[in-house]
Amino acid sequence: MSAKPGATTPTYSPKVVGRSRLPIFKDSDLDWSRPDGRGFPQCRPALLQTAAVSSASGSAYAEFGNTKVIVSVFGPRESKKAMTYSDVGRLNCNVSYTTFASPTLGQGTDHKEYSSMLHKALEGVIMMETFPKTTVDVFALVLESGGSDLSVVISCASLALADAGIMMYDLITAVSVSCIGKNLMIDPVTEEEGCEDGSFMMTCMPSRYEVTQLTVTGEWTTPNINEAMQLCLDACSKLGEIMRDCLKQAASASDE
Repeated sequence: MSAKPGATTPTYSPKVVGRSRLPIFKDSDLDWSRPDGRGFPQCRPALLQTAAVSSASGSAYAEFGNTKVIVSVFGPRESKKAMTYSDVGRLNCNVSYTTFASPTLGQGTDHKEYSSMLHKALEGVIMMETFPKTTVDVFALVLESGGSDLSVVISCASLALADAGIMMYDLITAVSVSCIGKNLMIDPVTEEEGCEDGSFMMTCMPSRYEVTQLTVTGEWTTPNINEAMQLCLDACSKLGEIMRDCLKQAASASDE
């Protein structure tokens, strides 16, 4: 795990840029307070563990607050004979939810949109040419949906790929921000996502400081977009350090 027994679970909150926060509600209404008591620029503690599934080539477990995800990687393994020859490897991604992940889902479901976005986030960071004619399968299972599900899935999948020994240019980290009124809230939970005016998710390679994917929905002003990007870049960098520490601890444990 990324935290030793008895130690505080690390977080990846970005530095706060000197900008005062305006209240969302006016007059006699109360100002917004986050359901879990965090400040607007504070991320949830990140608990990470590799080798979570013994039957997989590589796997990882991630717990960010109430969001719990497990990712299994299988391969590289020979592609089906029906597929045409390719000089580069193939990547298959699937994101699904358990029957008990969220009360709104009601039953276990595959999330096709998340599967596609996970594939787009990972394909640019994996050295596909290192495993020609073979396929790598990435299966992400959301055990509990607590908000920012996709960003947690992407980060956890990157850790699982590293655990499987898949060659990558860098780890990939993902962070989400919700815009509610005039305020930006990083790493939003389900309740915040339900009333957001806009959502922003960034995936990047922290060591290279290179953005690989941006997803923006809703209404955003230019200053808010710029601030969200800075918050996400800083948080992605710190999350990358936590992920590298997790891999180092796993490697040290295997050598003992």
